[in-house]
Amino acid sequence: MNRRARVLLLCVVCALSGLTLARPTSVVMGQGDRTVSRTITGTVIGISGRLAGRSLPFRLIVNRYTTPDEVQRLNAALQSGGQDELLKVLSTMNAGRIQIGNNVGVTANAIISTPQEAGTKVVVIYQRNINFFELRYGARSENYKFGYAELYLSGRQAGEGTFIPAAQVRLRDGNTWEVEDFGVFPARLMGLQVTGGPRAR
Repeated sequence: MNRRARVLLLCVVCALSGLTLARPTSVVMGQGDRTVSRTITGTVIGISGRLAGRSLPFRLIVNRYTTPDEVQRLNAALQSGGQDELLKVLSTMNAGRIQIGNNVGVTANAIISTPQEAGTKVVVIYQRNINFFELRYGARSENYKFGYAELYLSGRQAGEGTFIPAAQVRLRDGNTWEVEDFGVFPARLMGLQVTGGPRAR
C-alpha cells in the first residue's frame, strides 16, 4: 500500500462557528470553555505498525474542552507556518491527559467535544513523545509529530473510536486539516466508558 492510500479521510474544517469534521454531515465542535472532570477508559487494539496485534489499556482524562477561539488559533498556526507552527501553538495548550498502556501518559493538548444525534464525538490531538532512536537516526516517523484520537460515545453504552499514535497534519484547500497515519491502519478503540462529569447523551 502506497503512502497516498494511507491518508485518512479524517479532515477537519475550521469555520467561524468552530471546528467541524468533514464527514457527510458537518457538526460543530468546541462548545465553549467548559471545565469538566471526566475520565474515558477503554482498550486500544493495534492493527498495524508498532501496536500491531497488541491490546493496551486506554485512558483519557478530560479537564476541559478546547474552545472555538483556541481552534481558530490552531488553524491560523497551520495556515501560517505549517505543522511546525501548529505544534508550537498546540504545545501551549493543556486540556487533560492521555495514557496508552500502564504509564503516566502525555498531555492531551486539545480535546474537542461535538454533540451528535447518537451521542458525542470527542477528538484529541496532542504532541507525541519522539524517542531517541527517531531523533538519532532521522527516522521518517520523526515527521509525524502528533498523536490523534477520535472517540464516539453514547450515554451508558460502550463507545468506540480510532487512535493514531504517530500522525502528520497538513492543510488542504485553505481550511481543511488532513490527518495522515504513519502506519497502514489506525488502531481501534473499543469498550469506551465514561466516568465523572455529565454523561454523553
